[in-house]
Amino acid sequence: MSKFAKITVLGAGVLGSQIAFQTAYSGFQVVAYDINDEALIKAKKRFDELAVTYDREVDGASDGKTSAAHLRLTYSKDLAAAVADADLVIEAVPENIDIKKDIYARLGDAAPAKTIFATNTSTLLPSSMMEFTGRPEKFLALHFSNHIWRQNTAEVMGTSETDPEVYRQVAEFAAEIGMVAIEIKKEQPGYLLNSLLVPLLAAAGGLYADGIAEPEMIDKTWKIGTGSPKGPFEIYDTIGLNTIYNIASAGDDDRQQKFAQLLKENYIDQGKLGAETGEGFYKYPR
Repeated sequence: MSKFAKITVLGAGVLGSQIAFQTAYSGFQVVAYDINDEALIKAKKRFDELAVTYDREVDGASDGKTSAAHLRLTYSKDLAAAVADADLVIEAVPENIDIKKDIYARLGDAAPAKTIFATNTSTLLPSSMMEFTGRPEKFLALHFSNHIWRQNTAEVMGTSETDPEVYRQVAEFAAEIGMVAIEIKKEQPGYLLNSLLVPLLAAAGGLYADGIAEPEMIDKTWKIGTGSPKGPFEIYDTIGLNTIYNIASAGDDDRQQKFAQLLKENYIDQGKLGAETGEGFYKYPR
């Protein structure tokens, strides 16, 4: 068993809110942190929607477990207060290295010595951030997949500095919140899942950016040819186009830069951010 009881999740966006709710649903006390009242109001709405989803899709959820999960959730826009008694902090802030470095520099000063830090980054190596934490031996990556209640994997990846006991406890915690802990032996950009998924998404974005085919045709081709339930642009919408834009624009590949510009002009600037907002590459019922 892990030694964790109190968990703080930094960032209450699409995946951060899922991590927080799943953790509270599994019996832990959780603080959901975000930068302002507006973000926290959105988080509360996400938690309400997740409760409905869990009642509908998760076996045993409708017997009061979702109501109990709500009671274990608290909210904070004050970083120091949010982490004051945390055993584990899971960081799920935007996929931008400068934002993450800033939050870890402040977190390292605010959190007590006992606190372990885990990043949910999907594309960055934890070693690129560990020096900013002030406690590299208590820092590692814990990466979740979107729709956490169904896609219940948690990839655990340490750095050369991560204490093996910290790694073990975080892997055990992942199992305690209903995840299948995927233990990765050494650092790998993209972990296992995204090492397989990102090349597919990048290829799809490049085909669209070059005008080879429209998103619908690219998705149709992939689904018919492979039997997959979703095409790459449907996956983009599920992830959220802001996250995709941050990843695409951070690279130095010309096609990805072109794709990022298309995302910004044709979708993000129009408020079409993916499934959560009701429209991205596709429209979704609210």
